[in-house]
Amino acid sequence: MALRRMVLRDFVLVQSLELDFQNGFTVLSGETGAGKSILIDALQMALGARAESGLVREGAQRADIVAEFDVSATAAAALHQWLDAHGFDTHETLMVRRTVDVQGKSRAWINGSVATVGQLHTLGESLVDIHGQHAWQSLMRPQSVRSLLDAYAQADDGPTQQAWRDWRAAVEALEAAQANATRLRQDRERLQWQIEEMGKLAPQQDEWESLNSQHTRLTHLQDLQRAASQAWALLDGSEGDTGAAQLLSQAASTLAEHRAIEPQFGDWENTLLQLLDQVADVSRSLRDYAQSQEWDAGDLESLDARVSQWLSLARRHRQTPDSLPQLWADWKQELKALDAGIDLEALSAAEQASKQALLAAAGVLSRKRQAAAPQLAKAVTEAMQSLGMVGSQFTVAVRTLDEPQAHGLDEIEFLIASHAAGVAKPLNKVASGGELSRVSLAIAVCTSRLGLTETLVFDEVDTGIGGAVAHSVGSLMHRLGIDRQVLAVTHLPQVAACADQHLLVRKHKTSQSVSSMVVPIEGDARVEEIARMLGSDPMTDASFEHAQEMLAAGKQDVAALARQGAGRKATTAKRSKHA
Repeated sequence: MALRRMVLRDFVLVQSLELDFQNGFTVLSGETGAGKSILIDALQMALGARAESGLVREGAQRADIVAEFDVSATAAAALHQWLDAHGFDTHETLMVRRTVDVQGKSRAWINGSVATVGQLHTLGESLVDIHGQHAWQSLMRPQSVRSLLDAYAQADDGPTQQAWRDWRAAVEALEAAQANATRLRQDRERLQWQIEEMGKLAPQQDEWESLNSQHTRLTHLQDLQRAASQAWALLDGSEGDTGAAQLLSQAASTLAEHRAIEPQFGDWENTLLQLLDQVADVSRSLRDYAQSQEWDAGDLESLDARVSQWLSLARRHRQTPDSLPQLWADWKQELKALDAGIDLEALSAAEQASKQALLAAAGVLSRKRQAAAPQLAKAVTEAMQSLGMVGSQFTVAVRTLDEPQAHGLDEIEFLIASHAAGVAKPLNKVASGGELSRVSLAIAVCTSRLGLTETLVFDEVDTGIGGAVAHSVGSLMHRLGIDRQVLAVTHLPQVAACADQHLLVRKHKTSQSVSSMVVPIEGDARVEEIARMLGSDPMTDASFEHAQEMLAAGKQDVAALARQGAGRKATTAKRSKHA
């Protein structure tokens, strides 16, 4: 993703600015105090850097920054996945916006939707890689050094990181089991006793409802039998009284005697006869029920005992009776987990197996690092020769640790020797700040085609150098621009002469205010700026011609590098085709 456009409103000394960026190598230059780093500061704030009220232009209420990026095909899938995961819209371009008011309060947006500063910062790490004057400081951090070598080696430390987490989990499980063995045994004994006690009841799912229903019915069986007998007698008249069936029969006969006169009597007679049939059916059923039920005190006693056992266990464990089957099942599962937890042999074997898996993954990673280290050292050493560090030797030391770590088995350090026969020592022991900046630039050149960050920003990393070395720095930055977008703030004409695009920062003063503006320059305007950077003030014909010669030389180098880049890409494409 390349930076395409920036819009600034009321930011530091800038009242209003809209600026388009090109691919390749772009430089920003200007007189001391003109505000050459304002664009870099604005870009950093747009990508999640800390916002302060001092960034708001004097007299304004709010600073507003917008940065727009082209989304390349190689980065689109990962970017869109991240945007979707965080609820942002996806477009062909990516737009981030940040505002800060005079109270220091800021707001952020990604593709028009409100975002957090943390989200801006995370996104920004994949968009732009900014190298300040002290970018070399990252070379002192072990994690940064490892990341550089792993990227160069195309080594993925993900499997090692996961194996490390698995091993640590196994170690913690074993240590916890060892420390809590006594308590775990006590918990197991308690659970075992509870399970055995519940096993005497062996409660089954849905048994309580059926058991409770049977107990209630058996308890009232005599009353049920008496009620059935009485109902049967009332229907059948078996106790000397006239039964309901006989009364219905008499009523039907009475109506039958007069149905010739009143036809409706015939309908009523039929209805009574139907009722008589139904009453006869019910009467037979009641008789059978009353005669078939046998009351057994033993059955009731057995049911009483089981219901009492259910209720007793439910009270003891503060559960409802119908929850006992699930409680019993849960205890069994918990006991199974405890048995696994106190199986020290199994836990120890699991820990050893996971450690072997870690060592295997770390071994693969280590071999890739060992193979890439001399290649990276050679490439950086060659780049350093053209940066005024002739004879210096860059070394990537890969040492094996006694115990594996999350990052593997290796301790990696960058070393430098002042000459081929010298003893390589850590960078911070032998190199000055200026030398470290050049080493950082050399590494950036050698790793320029790694990763997804397509925009590199250098903020005056060329401080303290000049002459032929400065020209080499410009050539190297242009070489970076073949593969990636490069933006550099510089005060060196040799660097500026190698750029594809030149932006000039000017300070504009009035009686009431001071403001900065940034304008693209080319032609005579660019020649004049190169002449000014050469130290010509006022302008002379000689300085103007010198500047022209420098730009011409820069264009020749650029053309040569372009041909090299095209050849390299063609070779890469050819290899890919054959592969």
